[in-house]
Amino acid sequence: MVVAIPLLAVALAASNASSAGNPRISFEQIAQQAEAARTADRTNEAIKLYSEGVGLQPSWSKGWWELGSLYYDQDRFAEAGASFRRFIATARKPDPAYAFLGLCEYETMDYDRSLQHFRMWAGRGWGGTSELIDVSLFHFALLLTRQGKFVESLYLLATEVQRRGRSPALAEAMGLASLRMKNLPENYPAEEREMVWLAGNSAVFAALEPNDFARADEYAHRLLVHYEHTPNVHYYAGTLLGFEGKKDEAEKQFRRELELSQQNVAALLELAGVDLEQDRLGEAVEFAKRAVELEPGNADAHHVRGRVFLAMDQPQQSAKELELAKQIAPDGATIRSHLAMAYDRLGRKDEAKAEMAAFTALKTKEEVFVPPGEKTKAGKPPRSTSGPPE
Repeated sequence: MVVAIPLLAVALAASNASSAGNPRISFEQIAQQAEAARTADRTNEAIKLYSEGVGLQPSWSKGWWELGSLYYDQDRFAEAGASFRRFIATARKPDPAYAFLGLCEYETMDYDRSLQHFRMWAGRGWGGTSELIDVSLFHFALLLTRQGKFVESLYLLATEVQRRGRSPALAEAMGLASLRMKNLPENYPAEEREMVWLAGNSAVFAALEPNDFARADEYAHRLLVHYEHTPNVHYYAGTLLGFEGKKDEAEKQFRRELELSQQNVAALLELAGVDLEQDRLGEAVEFAKRAVELEPGNADAHHVRGRVFLAMDQPQQSAKELELAKQIAPDGATIRSHLAMAYDRLGRKDEAKAEMAAFTALKTKEEVFVPPGEKTKAGKPPRSTSGPPE
């Protein structure tokens, strides 16, 4: 290395000297040298050369991609993130870079921006290699759990389980989401790890294809025995039993959860839904009312209350609740469909048609958490050696 560094400096100096007369040739020489260094795994030299290249030509998107990839492979996530931002600004089709940027920001604990970029990546079609998709889906799900989007998180994690099978990391992630804990795997109390492990393994066995409900129930039973009085344990048991089609047993678990935690909004909404299905509208409306009072900014609470009023043939009150739900969650497709029903009963035909049109448009968009099957094969975390997107 004592000899190599001066030789590289001489080469760069010569290149810079020629750039005074012909900047294009200078840039092309550096680009060729950078590519040669990268393919020969001379990483530090490649980083220096790519840095020189993007300095001479800031619109060189391939240079930003390769520079970001090299930094990423060295776990230099802040520098990698900066490079991927420049790639996004210069490339025609930067979609996979949003996932890389989200991963870099996760590692630097810039969690809100990371989640924002994962959402942008998903909205653009989940672009990237199967390896990139796998690692990004996992971290996307972790951040959804942190934000309290437990259903969406579990949906993503379930798709990972179905493709990749069981793993300790997936079990831990599913345990946190199943118990509605707004924690990342690295920052929840050690004394809760067994509880998370039991819930997570239960959720993993339930998510497998084919479902292994016997093993899922085994872990859920152990969870109930050891953590009978812990918040959300009975709630999880209820969701599992509901998934298995055991509606009466699920209802008992939700009611037990509510006995232990009277302000558990998720349990209130589950019970309101059960009552609505069973045409027990008096109790359903009370559960929905309590949920709205506890969390007035919860779109699901207003949505359920609006559905109950619709079943009670009170379209005016239903529309009011559903309009609030729409205001909080404008992209909620089913909210718009129920609002269309309320407007139709009120004789507001044009508004009903508009809401049904919005429902149709949003129905596909709401499936943003369903990654295309052909893009979600299992694999190792990416090294980004297959070349940049356009």
